[in-house]
Amino acid sequence: MQINLVDLSLVLLQQMCVYLVVAYLLSRTKFFIPLTHVTIRPPHKLACYVIFSLFCMMGAILGMPVVHAIANTPAIGAVLGGLLGGPVVGVAVGITGGLYRYSLGGSFALAAALGIVAQGLLGGLMHRHLIRKGKVRTLFDPVKAGALTFVGVVLELLIDLAVARPFGETLEIVLLIAVPELIANTLGAAMFIGILLDRRALIERQSSLFSAKALAIAARADGVLRRGFNQENSMTVARIIYEETGVGAVAITDREKILAFIGIGDDHHLPGTRISSASTLDAIANNEVIYADGNEVAYQCSISPTCPLGASLVIPLVGEDSHVIGTIKLYEPKTKLFSTINRTLGEGIAKLLSSQILAGRYEQQKAMLAQAEIKLLHAQVNPHFLFNALNTIAAVTCDDPEKARDLIGDLSTFFRMNLKRPSQIAPLAEEIEHVNAYLQIELARFSDSLSVDIDIPDSLGRVRLPAFTLQPVVENSIKHGTSQLLRPGHVSIKARQEGEVLVVDVEDNAGLYEPKPTGQGLGMSLVDRRIKNCFGPSYGVTVASERDVFTRITIRVPLEAASK
Repeated sequence: MQINLVDLSLVLLQQMCVYLVVAYLLSRTKFFIPLTHVTIRPPHKLACYVIFSLFCMMGAILGMPVVHAIANTPAIGAVLGGLLGGPVVGVAVGITGGLYRYSLGGSFALAAALGIVAQGLLGGLMHRHLIRKGKVRTLFDPVKAGALTFVGVVLELLIDLAVARPFGETLEIVLLIAVPELIANTLGAAMFIGILLDRRALIERQSSLFSAKALAIAARADGVLRRGFNQENSMTVARIIYEETGVGAVAITDREKILAFIGIGDDHHLPGTRISSASTLDAIANNEVIYADGNEVAYQCSISPTCPLGASLVIPLVGEDSHVIGTIKLYEPKTKLFSTINRTLGEGIAKLLSSQILAGRYEQQKAMLAQAEIKLLHAQVNPHFLFNALNTIAAVTCDDPEKARDLIGDLSTFFRMNLKRPSQIAPLAEEIEHVNAYLQIELARFSDSLSVDIDIPDSLGRVRLPAFTLQPVVENSIKHGTSQLLRPGHVSIKARQEGEVLVVDVEDNAGLYEPKPTGQGLGMSLVDRRIKNCFGPSYGVTVASERDVFTRITIRVPLEAASK
């Protein structure tokens, strides 16, 4: 059969269309994703090699025999394999495609095989050149890809002329197949890159949409469930998710009942009612995502047979130790398909809400622990201090009634502030007032054997620290320090600023501090832990001591706490 230039061109263009249809279909799969970006990592290079080797071989398979040659399009796979994967990938694709072409036989077999290897190397060298020049984006330029493939085909034809014999017959065949191969390969490479660009643009649009929704939900729902996993807060979060995702309905449940429901079907999915959905109960029991799209997996509302909802995604909310504490549920009506983006987004939202609930419970437990610690400090100091204070007032009453009245006032101030100050944070000035009330009673009790020096700059009085911090430290200095001396005892309380840190020193002249095997005493340990819980491990209580000379207890808190 006589083959002319036009017929051959049409045949190759038809084959190229088949080639591109396959490429388009594959681009819808996850296997093509590595090709939409510059291939750097070894797994992606491997994927690039496999995909373009297959396309290179397919180009040879779809070729049309012409005398002793084959008019075909493997140049697309070889050149693009090198262009997107680099020299190593390009040569590997070229060798694979070349060996396959050689196996098909013919007088052009060796020349065609060498040409395919050369095309892979050409694409790889262009990849390296553009990367070094910082022109990464031009790797995905359809015009440049087409032009490079054009050069690759010309190179292949020149190798055919140099290697294949006899020369006269080779020249005749090359003149016949040159134009069809140049047109088909050039257009095919350019359109292949166009397919990759479309796929990348789709992924970027989906990612952008996903990111925008996720950020909007995160910003609006930030901290809501930290305040408690209850109906009111759950309804607030459900409304935010409903507005941002545009799904048919959103529900949030705990392990037993519906906490919130908004959207289609809210007339019978009522907050406060017990969970009746088998899929929700299974998701809670097995800690697994359950998706019923209404097609492959049937969905039917467990409450109303006429419910318009037709698809459901149930995602567990997970707390400590992977324990399911509830679910978030996204619904779509029977008239609408469930978006893949909304499914992925739903799983991300579940992780966000789980973290919020967990953080809220942690903060609640932390606050309860802080209150328990304060009560423990109160219980530790009040009984023996009250006993000593009453004995001191009784002893002073007969000799100095006025002094006794003042001491009663100090005792009243001390206990009033104990009762009034269970909050987490208090100003330094208020702490000093509390300590001063305590010290007035101790000074009366020890009379001439105790003196106290307080030096607190007014500028530091607003700095805040955990309430009930100073009194246990000062009491420790007297109870375990100066009260044990035969000589007069002295306690000094001084505050200063060191950079952005408030430093308070409580020092006695006894020097009787002895570290305990288990650490500091109960009061000191609680004070240190509460400061670290509030401000971090860089702050807290440290002790310096020289036997029989001094014991200095240093408290460090950030100055920035003044504005809290």
